[in-house]
Amino acid sequence: MQFNYAYKGKSAVDNSRLDTTAMSFAPDVKREPTYFSGELKKSIEFREAISALHDVVVSDLRFHPKDKSEYKAWAAQQEQLNWQEVAGRRKEVADRISVLRSELDDLQRKSSKRMAPFQQAKRRYFDYLYEKDRDAWFVLDPVITVHPDEIFFECFSQDESSYGRLGASYEVFQGIGEFACGTTNIDYSQALYDEFQKVRTYKSTKLQVDPSGFDVKTTGEADFREVKIDLPDSWVRGFLQVNSAMSLPATTFTLHPMDVHNLCFVLRRHKEKAGPRSMRYLLSPGQPVRVVFDPWKLEIVCPRSIYEGKSACEIRVWGRRRIHILERLIPIARRFTVHLLGSGLPSFYVADLGDMSFTLGLSGWTANDWAASGNFDLMAPRADVDELTKRRVFSGLRETWLDKPDALASRLGLDRAVVLGALSAYTQAGRAIFDLNKGVYRVRELSREPLPMDTLRFASPREESATRLVVQAKAVRIVQAAVDARGVLTLRGQIKDKEKRFDSSLIIDADERMIRGDCACNFYQQNKLYKGPCEHMLALRMQHRRSAGSAS
Repeated sequence: MQFNYAYKGKSAVDNSRLDTTAMSFAPDVKREPTYFSGELKKSIEFREAISALHDVVVSDLRFHPKDKSEYKAWAAQQEQLNWQEVAGRRKEVADRISVLRSELDDLQRKSSKRMAPFQQAKRRYFDYLYEKDRDAWFVLDPVITVHPDEIFFECFSQDESSYGRLGASYEVFQGIGEFACGTTNIDYSQALYDEFQKVRTYKSTKLQVDPSGFDVKTTGEADFREVKIDLPDSWVRGFLQVNSAMSLPATTFTLHPMDVHNLCFVLRRHKEKAGPRSMRYLLSPGQPVRVVFDPWKLEIVCPRSIYEGKSACEIRVWGRRRIHILERLIPIARRFTVHLLGSGLPSFYVADLGDMSFTLGLSGWTANDWAASGNFDLMAPRADVDELTKRRVFSGLRETWLDKPDALASRLGLDRAVVLGALSAYTQAGRAIFDLNKGVYRVRELSREPLPMDTLRFASPREESATRLVVQAKAVRIVQAAVDARGVLTLRGQIKDKEKRFDSSLIIDADERMIRGDCACNFYQQNKLYKGPCEHMLALRMQHRRSAGSAS
């Protein structure tokens, strides 16, 4: 998928004055005007938070095998050498080295030419990287969104397993100028990150999403850059999946910053040589949170963090070293709210930074990136909503830019389930986002043009298979459909697929979200819900929705 960006100038930080730091982000001028300007009141907190966001951008914990081809070629060459002849030529080689050293000294004295060999070697090196490690060239520019109550940044890691979101309310700023709500991509380079590290308390720091970037008269100006990045579909699909996962029910508790420090400290002090490499949260009502690190069986008790849930549980997570991203936030965080979807499922860590919040989303494990295996959009609310109602819901949300489903449903005079279904559809289309920190839906246009949902939403063929079972084969029979006092729906049914009969069951909460399920098929027995529901669960849900629609 190709993304076209156009930047007028480059993002920069101006530290030329001793008392002022000016940060200017160059937005994508091809998108609707989005701009903001203000002076930071909490420079250090913002510096640490935006630096943690950069740690997400550059994070890549995938295994990268070493390229030994050159070494093997050299070793083979050494085996062919006549070492007696080499020993006899030692003096000759020493004389040649002396001559070369003299020539090298002459080259170093010629300042105009001394960097030419280095530049040529560097070019060969980058050409080599482009051919051998092309993924290193794919860096998605962060997405910045200006809303009436805050400005927030979003980014994705290179290994597609970590998601970061930094939200800064307007209480973080003073002297706020005019701003225009909207979403745009910003030019965020390594040099800009290096300049962020120079932000200090004794300097006034001004942040600006440059409105002049939209005053482009012609495209031939010297400071106007066209950037075209051909990114894998998985990058965009990952953004859609992480937003769907944030809206799912989860086990929630808070951790004191020192308890998060202790977790990172254990991982810094120990290096596993064999599995399992998991981290187990042991949660008991009214008791301190306990964390056990495998394979060492080290147990960390968090006396400052009490679990306030109603039932005891044990949740196991992998890819634990990614929580090192939170280390820079420990000194400035008030608390960390942890949201665990279940063992082997995604987890979210929300750092309360006062007037700012930082959300770190982690997939079930590092190798299980958001796009490849976790079809969490299939577990989100899936109510059938006609296009006219969808547009009405989105227009209502765009009037205020953010809102809770209940308030939006009351304002539009629609059923809550209909509003949730429409919001879920726009979340999966990259046009809205669920704010885990405040529990609201926000307008956030991920791209300038509509995303090709036929290639993004259904990366897995399971939903297509489920549709075939319901519509064409008519192979789904509902055995039980019961709703309790809390609005939780329990579904049981039988699905005939390829001359086999599968018994499936589902539990769907009042918000139309799939929270548990069971099936006799091979896919579920091998993966449970780690890779999303199987086609039989989806078919059972579709059939119930169709039956309810025809009955009404």
